[in-house]
Amino acid sequence: MNYLLDTSTLLWAAREPGRLSVKARRICESEKESLVVSVVSLWEIIIKARAFPMPRGIGGLFPVERLSMWIAGLEARVLPIEAAHAYAIDRLPGIHRDPFDRMLVAQALVEDMPLLTKDETIHQYPVRCVW
Repeated sequence: MNYLLDTSTLLWAAREPGRLSVKARRICESEKESLVVSVVSLWEIIIKARAFPMPRGIGGLFPVERLSMWIAGLEARVLPIEAAHAYAIDRLPGIHRDPFDRMLVAQALVEDMPLLTKDETIHQYPVRCVW
């Protein structure tokens, strides 16, 4: 089974695995071949990193410059945005307006994979969530 990581889960799995639930951490550590990261999460991280600049970290790299390393370290595959994902957004209830979360939910539904997320708002959508 494949698992779509939400943006926070991606960041925690790559940088602070202790923030993951026991189940999420087990999945991220033992089922690496089943981890999927959406290009939506990469987009969100890049946008937020530009809006809220962080000091250079280990090796003098900004978090954005580390994205490919984090994905490689998790052995995750990157899921692009397809037209079917965009169309699926129209069928989602208006639980909240976060476009990144809404696209992640749509992708999880279209791709028929659970979303690995702690976000209680996302849990309100008709999507399988694991935490």
